[in-house]
Amino acid sequence: MTLASRDADGVRLITVTETRIDAALAIRFKDAMRQAMAGGPDRVVLDLSGVSFIDSSGLGAVVAAMKALEPGRRLDLCGLGGTVEKVFRLTRLDTVFRIYPNVEAALSATDG
Repeated sequence: MTLASRDADGVRLITVTETRIDAALAIRFKDAMRQAMAGGPDRVVLDLSGVSFIDSSGLGAVVAAMKALEPGRRLDLCGLGGTVEKVFRLTRLDTVFRIYPNVEAALSATDG
């Protein structure tokens, strides 16, 4: 799995380039996230705007990525659409992550 990443204004923005994060891709996603997050700013934003499907393995991989961050760093999400947003709401993971409607809102957020 390939992730696009760039640093902007003290934030590491990681964009998922696949349309799915499911059981078949979850391990590769976790590995790619670990690499993409290494040595970056304290705040990481994961852009899921291109993802149209996520299953429980994918959710677990996103949570594992958050837990892999060093103390003092955090993972925020943005661009959750339709089904993906519904899955985060149904599993109540929307209470675990700060979720923004799009990249612009996430990058301009000043809520700590």
